[in-house]
Amino acid sequence: MGIVIGLLSFVLIITCLLLALLVLIQLPKKEAGFGMAFGAGAVDTLLGAGGGNALTKITKWVGGIFLGLCILLSFLNSRANSAASGTKSVRDAAAKAAAATPAAPVTLGAGASNTAAPALTLPATPATNLPAAK
Repeated sequence: MGIVIGLLSFVLIITCLLLALLVLIQLPKKEAGFGMAFGAGAVDTLLGAGGGNALTKITKWVGGIFLGLCILLSFLNSRANSAASGTKSVRDAAAKAAAATPAAPVTLGAGASNTAAPALTLPATPATNLPAAK
């Protein structure tokens, strides 16, 4: 799972840089701005007269991919973290149960073979994590 998250994070970074570049190259309505720094109309030469429409469509697709990757990575990271915390809580509960187990039980009663009442077994140390009686 870690390899998939790492690979998708790398794709997300590349998509983020591409999205930033696409937004910066687009010409504003006044035909001036940072888009002119990338060749002063080279986009029109490269993509034709309707280059602005093509850039707008590409920007929408890259933005959608960026959003989808963010949601997917969020889902995968939450699953990975919940699985890790779940195994940790199981290990902690097992350790507490092992610590609460008495080393040797103490038997109260006569222990004779012909007694009618069975012997009562109590733990050697009282459990301290029980709620108080009301």
